[in-house]
Amino acid sequence: MIDGVAKLADMVAEGGVAVLTGAGISTESGIPDYRGPDGTMVRRAPMTYQTFTRDAAARRRYWARSHVGWRTIARAKPNAGHRAVAELHASGLLNGLITQNVDGLHQSGGSPDVIELHGNLDRVVCLDCGDATPRAELDRRLRLVNPEFQATVTAVNPDGDVDLPDEAVDRFRVVGCRACGRGMLKPDVVFFGETVPRHRVDASFALVEAARLLLILGSSLTVMSGRRFVLRAAKLGIPVAIVNRGPTRGDGYAALTVDAPLGTALPELVATLGRWPTA
Repeated sequence: MIDGVAKLADMVAEGGVAVLTGAGISTESGIPDYRGPDGTMVRRAPMTYQTFTRDAAARRRYWARSHVGWRTIARAKPNAGHRAVAELHASGLLNGLITQNVDGLHQSGGSPDVIELHGNLDRVVCLDCGDATPRAELDRRLRLVNPEFQATVTAVNPDGDVDLPDEAVDRFRVVGCRACGRGMLKPDVVFFGETVPRHRVDASFALVEAARLLLILGSSLTVMSGRRFVLRAAKLGIPVAIVNRGPTRGDGYAALTVDAPLGTALPELVATLGRWPTA
């Protein structure tokens, strides 16, 4: 048994658990994280909101790279970690789930009522008129205006951004909003430098404040977007447990840390609790 899982099972068994997940839970679905052992942050910094909205060339680079990278995200399947979280939810042990991920894999894995703190790559919004459309629709439009576009992917980030050669980016064409005919399109995700919508933050704080235990899964807690929930739990005296590969910036607040792959540790947790389906 993985060291610490038995103690974690004792903590989770009483229920009332709020869960916060990060990119580390999706790495075993083929989506690398930014800062973990296999992270991509060292290769290239992610797109910021300010650069995306102010720089047309940067925006074209983003859409060219994301056009290719989104297909990797769209093809990804929930792994054993996602399914284990859904099983814990179905067993009545979780009060709710907050995710920093934008891949939709918790929902695909069976988790209900997920708070998508940073949005979802599966949607596109117009920054001018607010119209929202499925990402698959934009993908079809981009294929039509870029019929000969081909590129070799060398790396994929958790936000669907990839590395592409300059010559591939330079010939890529972008499209605008169909609803208003002129608007700037953006994936419905929170870029670095952008503010998380207030209603999502409020819902997340409410979930944490009502919890008996805050369980962090696969997040380094490097950015305040996720770490603030650990700080709130610590302030209120709510125990924190962390399962992650490698150290996190929340370890000093945790009653328990488990250093292990999520796709192994979480099914083991569910099995220890006697909740894993046998059929």
